[in-house]
Amino acid sequence: MIKHGELPWLTPTELGPDAIAVYNSIAGGPRAAGTQHFRLTDSNGRLEGPFNAMVVAPAIGGPLQELGSAIRYRTALTDRAREVAILTLAATLASDFEWYAHAPIARACGISETDIDAIRQGNEPQGLDATEILVSQVTRSLVQDRDVAPPLAEECHTVFGSTGFVELVVLVGYYQTLDLALRVFHTPLPEGVKRPFEGGEVR
Repeated sequence: MIKHGELPWLTPTELGPDAIAVYNSIAGGPRAAGTQHFRLTDSNGRLEGPFNAMVVAPAIGGPLQELGSAIRYRTALTDRAREVAILTLAATLASDFEWYAHAPIARACGISETDIDAIRQGNEPQGLDATEILVSQVTRSLVQDRDVAPPLAEECHTVFGSTGFVELVVLVGYYQTLDLALRVFHTPLPEGVKRPFEGGEVR
Protein backbone atom coordinates (compact mmCIF):
# COMPACT_ATOMS: atom_id res chain seq x y z
CA MET A 1 0.00 0.00 0.00
CA ILE A 2 1.29 3.45 -0.92
CA LYS A 3 1.60 5.76 2.07
CA HIS A 4 1.50 9.53 2.38
CA GLY A 5 3.75 10.10 5.34
CA GLU A 6 2.33 7.81 8.01
CA LEU A 7 -1.12 7.37 6.42
CA PRO A 8 -2.47 5.27 3.54
CA TRP A 9 -2.63 7.23 0.28
CA LEU A 10 -5.48 5.90 -1.81
CA THR A 11 -6.75 6.72 -5.28
CA PRO A 12 -10.46 7.56 -5.61
CA THR A 13 -11.23 4.04 -6.88
CA GLU A 14 -9.74 2.57 -3.67
CA LEU A 15 -11.92 4.61 -1.31
CA GLY A 16 -15.02 3.29 0.43
CA PRO A 17 -18.45 5.01 0.14
CA ASP A 18 -18.01 7.32 3.14
CA ALA A 19 -14.49 8.29 2.11
CA ILE A 20 -15.44 8.94 -1.51
CA ALA A 21 -18.22 11.26 -0.35
CA VAL A 22 -15.65 13.29 1.58
CA TYR A 23 -13.27 13.12 -1.37
CA ASN A 24 -15.91 14.47 -3.74
CA SER A 25 -16.75 17.33 -1.39
CA ILE A 26 -13.07 18.34 -1.42
CA ALA A 27 -11.98 17.62 -4.99
CA GLY A 28 -15.33 18.66 -6.48
CA GLY A 29 -16.27 21.44 -4.07
CA PRO A 30 -15.49 25.16 -3.98
CA ARG A 31 -11.77 24.55 -3.39
CA ALA A 32 -11.57 22.98 -6.85
CA ALA A 33 -13.49 25.77 -8.60
CA GLY A 34 -11.81 28.65 -10.40
CA THR A 35 -8.06 29.27 -10.39
CA GLN A 36 -6.07 26.53 -8.69
CA HIS A 37 -3.39 28.06 -6.49
CA PHE A 38 -2.11 24.74 -5.15
CA ARG A 39 -2.46 21.05 -5.93
CA LEU A 40 -5.38 19.33 -4.26
CA THR A 41 -4.47 15.96 -5.80
CA ASP A 42 -1.54 14.21 -7.42
CA SER A 43 -1.64 12.85 -10.98
CA ASN A 44 -3.48 9.74 -9.75
CA GLY A 45 -6.18 11.72 -7.96
CA ARG A 46 -4.86 11.10 -4.44
CA LEU A 47 -5.45 14.01 -2.08
CA GLU A 48 -2.46 16.11 -1.04
CA GLY A 49 -1.68 17.73 2.30
CA PRO A 50 -4.15 17.52 5.20
CA PHE A 51 -7.01 16.48 2.91
CA ASN A 52 -5.74 12.91 2.75
CA ALA A 53 -6.27 12.52 6.51
CA MET A 54 -9.89 13.58 6.01
CA VAL A 55 -10.63 10.61 3.75
CA VAL A 56 -8.67 8.23 5.99
CA ALA A 57 -11.11 9.10 8.80
CA PRO A 58 -14.25 10.20 6.93
CA ALA A 59 -16.56 10.34 9.96
CA ILE A 60 -14.61 13.34 11.24
CA GLY A 61 -13.03 14.27 7.91
CA GLY A 62 -16.40 15.21 6.45
CA PRO A 63 -17.34 17.72 9.16
CA LEU A 64 -13.74 18.98 9.27
CA GLN A 65 -13.61 19.74 5.56
CA GLU A 66 -17.02 21.41 5.79
CA LEU A 67 -15.71 23.65 8.58
CA GLY A 68 -12.72 24.53 6.41
CA SER A 69 -14.98 25.35 3.49
CA ALA A 70 -17.13 27.57 5.71
CA ILE A 71 -14.05 29.38 6.98
CA ARG A 72 -12.72 29.91 3.45
CA TYR A 73 -15.96 30.96 1.76
CA ARG A 74 -18.69 31.90 4.23
CA THR A 75 -17.29 34.18 6.95
CA ALA A 76 -17.43 37.96 7.26
CA LEU A 77 -13.63 38.26 7.14
CA THR A 78 -12.24 39.74 3.93
CA ASP A 79 -10.18 37.49 1.70
CA ARG A 80 -7.06 39.49 2.55
CA ALA A 81 -7.70 39.34 6.30
CA ARG A 82 -8.29 35.60 6.13
CA GLU A 83 -5.06 34.99 4.24
CA VAL A 84 -3.10 37.25 6.60
CA ALA A 85 -4.35 35.07 9.46
CA ILE A 86 -3.45 31.83 7.71
CA LEU A 87 0.01 33.00 6.66
CA THR A 88 0.72 34.39 10.13
CA LEU A 89 -0.23 31.05 11.65
CA ALA A 90 1.80 29.13 9.05
CA ALA A 91 4.86 31.28 9.72
CA THR A 92 4.50 31.07 13.50
CA LEU A 93 4.21 27.27 13.36
CA ALA A 94 6.59 26.83 10.39
CA SER A 95 3.81 24.92 8.64
CA ASP A 96 5.22 24.08 5.21
CA PHE A 97 2.04 22.92 3.51
CA GLU A 98 -0.15 25.76 4.73
CA TRP A 99 2.42 28.28 3.55
CA TYR A 100 2.83 26.50 0.20
CA ALA A 101 -0.96 26.43 -0.27
CA HIS A 102 -1.85 29.92 0.92
CA ALA A 103 1.02 32.20 -0.15
CA PRO A 104 -0.25 32.06 -3.77
CA ILE A 105 -3.81 32.79 -2.59
CA ALA A 106 -2.51 35.78 -0.63
CA ARG A 107 -0.80 37.07 -3.77
CA ALA A 108 -4.03 36.67 -5.70
CA CYS A 109 -5.80 38.69 -2.98
CA GLY A 110 -3.42 41.57 -3.61
CA ILE A 111 -1.04 41.12 -0.67
CA SER A 112 2.39 42.24 -1.83
CA GLU A 113 5.41 39.97 -2.06
CA THR A 114 7.18 42.27 0.40
CA ASP A 115 4.43 41.81 2.99
CA ILE A 116 4.22 38.07 2.38
CA ASP A 117 7.96 37.74 2.94
CA ALA A 118 7.75 39.91 6.07
CA ILE A 119 5.09 37.59 7.50
CA ARG A 120 7.23 34.55 6.65
CA GLN A 121 10.17 36.04 8.54
CA GLY A 122 8.02 37.02 11.52
CA ASN A 123 8.36 40.76 10.86
CA GLU A 124 5.66 43.44 10.84
CA PRO A 125 4.27 43.87 7.30
CA GLN A 126 4.18 47.52 6.25
CA GLY A 127 1.53 47.33 3.53
CA LEU A 128 -1.41 45.99 5.54
CA ASP A 129 -4.31 48.10 6.75
CA ALA A 130 -5.20 48.47 10.44
CA THR A 131 -7.72 45.63 10.38
CA GLU A 132 -5.26 43.22 8.74
CA ILE A 133 -2.57 44.16 11.26
CA LEU A 134 -5.07 43.42 14.05
CA VAL A 135 -5.76 40.02 12.47
CA SER A 136 -2.04 39.28 12.42
CA GLN A 137 -1.61 40.32 16.06
CA VAL A 138 -4.56 38.25 17.24
CA THR A 139 -3.46 35.20 15.27
CA ARG A 140 0.04 35.35 16.69
CA SER A 141 -1.36 35.77 20.21
CA LEU A 142 -3.69 32.78 19.81
CA VAL A 143 -0.90 30.56 18.51
CA GLN A 144 1.82 31.62 20.94
CA ASP A 145 -0.19 32.42 24.08
CA ARG A 146 -3.38 30.44 23.40
CA ASP A 147 -5.32 33.52 24.46
CA VAL A 148 -6.04 37.14 23.56
CA ALA A 149 -5.31 39.87 26.12
CA PRO A 150 -8.40 41.89 27.18
CA PRO A 151 -7.43 45.14 25.38
CA LEU A 152 -6.83 43.25 22.12
CA ALA A 153 -10.06 41.28 22.58
CA GLU A 154 -11.99 44.49 23.15
CA GLU A 155 -10.55 45.92 19.95
CA CYS A 156 -11.62 42.77 18.09
CA HIS A 157 -15.20 43.11 19.32
CA THR A 158 -15.18 46.72 18.13
CA VAL A 159 -13.60 46.08 14.73
CA PHE A 160 -15.07 42.68 13.80
CA GLY A 161 -18.13 42.44 16.03
CA SER A 162 -18.66 39.36 18.15
CA THR A 163 -19.46 37.24 15.08
CA GLY A 164 -16.27 38.17 13.26
CA PHE A 165 -14.17 37.66 16.38
CA VAL A 166 -15.58 34.15 16.81
CA GLU A 167 -14.89 33.43 13.14
CA LEU A 168 -11.27 34.52 13.50
CA VAL A 169 -10.70 32.40 16.60
CA VAL A 170 -12.24 29.35 14.91
CA LEU A 171 -10.16 29.97 11.78
CA VAL A 172 -6.98 29.86 13.84
CA GLY A 173 -8.12 26.73 15.67
CA TYR A 174 -8.99 24.98 12.39
CA TYR A 175 -5.61 25.64 10.79
CA GLN A 176 -3.83 24.61 13.99
CA THR A 177 -5.70 21.31 13.75
CA LEU A 178 -4.49 20.87 10.17
CA ASP A 179 -0.93 21.71 11.17
CA LEU A 180 -1.09 19.17 14.00
CA ALA A 181 -2.25 16.43 11.62
CA LEU A 182 0.42 17.34 9.06
CA ARG A 183 3.13 17.10 11.73
CA VAL A 184 1.96 13.97 13.50
CA PHE A 185 1.49 12.02 10.27
CA HIS A 186 4.65 13.47 8.62
CA THR A 187 2.66 14.51 5.59
CA PRO A 188 5.00 15.45 2.73
CA LEU A 189 4.64 18.38 0.39
CA PRO A 190 3.67 17.61 -3.21
CA GLU A 191 6.54 16.18 -5.21
CA GLY A 192 9.16 18.76 -6.19
CA VAL A 193 7.86 21.54 -3.94
CA LYS A 194 10.53 23.28 -1.88
CA ARG A 195 9.96 23.73 1.83
CA PRO A 196 9.46 27.40 2.76
CA PHE A 197 10.84 26.75 6.25
CA GLU A 198 13.78 24.77 7.64
CA GLY A 199 16.21 25.61 4.87
CA GLY A 200 13.94 25.26 1.85
CA GLU A 201 15.10 21.77 0.84
CA VAL A 202 12.78 19.57 -1.21
CA ARG A 203 10.87 17.12 0.96
